[in-house]
Amino acid sequence: MILRILVALLVLALAQPGRADDPAAPAVPKPLSREEKARAYFTDSVLLDQDGRAVRFYSDVLAGNVVVVNFIFTRCTEACPLLTRRMNAVRRALGDRFARDVRFVSISVDPEFDTPQELRRFSATQEATFSGWSWLTGKKEDVDRVKRRLGEVGENPGDHGTGFLAANVRTGHWIKIRPDASPAIAAEQVRELADEDGIRGAPGTAGPTAAR
Repeated sequence: MILRILVALLVLALAQPGRADDPAAPAVPKPLSREEKARAYFTDSVLLDQDGRAVRFYSDVLAGNVVVVNFIFTRCTEACPLLTRRMNAVRRALGDRFARDVRFVSISVDPEFDTPQELRRFSATQEATFSGWSWLTGKKEDVDRVKRRLGEVGENPGDHGTGFLAANVRTGHWIKIRPDASPAIAAEQVRELADEDGIRGAPGTAGPTAAR
């Protein structure tokens, strides 16, 4: 009789969920911070800038910054030079807020050809060599991963979007800027982003969509 009672008590004990103070109880995962969610979404894929320096995409390029992002490739002879001139016009319209408050990021969609040297040559030809303007390339799989996170899904270089993405990464607010927007209007949109305060929601849950 006593043995049956002990067995019944043992079965009940084993059926109870682990207590919080039970070292054998499964650990409850700690919720990710907003920063960790953003890093997980945008990834820290390692890319190369125009000077050949390795940069982690989220931690070194995006984190804590206001950015304007576009996609280019150096063998493009029409749209990409035009897009770069438009970016340059926005840079001028931003005045001293460029580099101080806003960073530009141009990402190659043809990384197998676009070495850092090619990007440096292209940016020089387009008179777009400025501190605060990063030109990025890298291994195709790493660039493709970053492209997808930014909503750029074209497989061929010529299929890339021609608009700009702009974001206040601190607040998680991303917008699209039309390629035909005037430099003054585009610069005003970017200034409004830079002046934001607070959090608009955890980045990385939906992410930006590439402008077309």
